[in-house]
Amino acid sequence: MSEIIVSRQYLDRLLADSASTYGAPYQRAFTELAETHRGRPVAEILPLLRRAADQALLGFAHADLREQAEAISAGERYVLRVTVV
Repeated sequence: MSEIIVSRQYLDRLLADSASTYGAPYQRAFTELAETHRGRPVAEILPLLRRAADQALLGFAHADLREQAEAISAGERYVLRVTVV
C-alpha cells in the first residue's frame, strides 16, 4: 500500500469522479491499465503508470509505482492511502 499527500486544490488530479475539468485524473488511468494490462509484465506497466502520474503532476515514488504495477500485473486489489492537506 502506498501513501501520497495531495493538496486539496490538486485532488482533481487524482480522482476520476472529481467535478473538475482537469484532463487526466490518475484514478481513471490506473483503472484503464488495470483492465487492459492484467497479466502483463511489471516492466511493461511501470512506464505507463509513470507517464500517467507525470501527466497528473503527482509525485509518486518509484517504489509506489512498482507496487501498483505489480498489483495490476497480478490482478490484485491495490490500496492507496491519500492524505489531503
